[in-house]
Amino acid sequence: MTQLQITAFGDPSVLKLNPSLDKVPAEGEVRVRICYAGVNPIDAKTRAGLGWAAAQNKDKLPWTPGYDVAGVIEKLGPGVSAFKEGEPVCGMVGFPLAGGGYAESIVVSERELVKLDGVSLKQGAALPLAGLTAWQGLFEHGGLKGGQRVLILAGAGGVGHLAVQFASAYGAEVVVTASKDNHVFLHGIGASKMVDYHDADWVAQVGPVDLVLDLMGGESGKAALACVAKGGKLVTVPTLTAQLIKDAGAALGVEVTGMLVHPDTRQLAQMLILLRQGGAHITLAGEHTLAEGALAHQALERGHTRGKLVLRMPAAERYPA
Repeated sequence: MTQLQITAFGDPSVLKLNPSLDKVPAEGEVRVRICYAGVNPIDAKTRAGLGWAAAQNKDKLPWTPGYDVAGVIEKLGPGVSAFKEGEPVCGMVGFPLAGGGYAESIVVSERELVKLDGVSLKQGAALPLAGLTAWQGLFEHGGLKGGQRVLILAGAGGVGHLAVQFASAYGAEVVVTASKDNHVFLHGIGASKMVDYHDADWVAQVGPVDLVLDLMGGESGKAALACVAKGGKLVTVPTLTAQLIKDAGAALGVEVTGMLVHPDTRQLAQMLILLRQGGAHITLAGEHTLAEGALAHQALERGHTRGKLVLRMPAAERYPA
């Protein structure tokens, strides 16, 4: 099989295709023939040599990134009972150090996967990491309740557009920051108020909220502290600026929580039910072949992507999208 690997830390050109043998699953493992893999900001950050995954893997290059996969069970290891060969599955795999999703096949524990029933492989690949980040940020860390008012920074991105839909489905009033060309899109998926982050007075336009889900970090995250109502909180996702925002929050008396997403197949199954029932939908910002992974990273780093990016593997031709 072929995999797209980080051969050195740097710009997207360091991503190179390398051959490898299909691995044989051990006890409790399965081999998945991957059809689609999700592309996430953490992939680009790691490729650039930033963050914990890069620090832990710097002496293990070349390394295959990618945590989101969807495909078909190809081979079962001994003792596997949850799946059958030929079943479509998706999952957030190898997080945070193993990775391996940018490949034509992967061997993982059966506990990392869920069955895809009534949701396409393409949507299944785009969901796990972004969906779990949104879900855990809103509910696990943010404690969002129906009827509360939530501000989502960068609402049109991969995590943001899912967070908008999850919060709206839960009965929250959703305010988002986004460029003006995304306002109609965001209103259509559940946002009740859209604010252009280019406006100098965007914080005043937002008004008080019970929860901020900060997907931007840095100065935008710090500015959003002024929107947090008494007793509210801010959950910040970008790890590089989390401490900066925590310190700023402490000075203002605002509770700030940093978070790192974690795999959770139960939550993933709940989100798949929501997708299957039409309560949420993943917008795809673009699709590239495995060989075009550098183009996907370039698009991600340019910013302003609406929704998620995915990589398409050759096996996708044999199965419906």
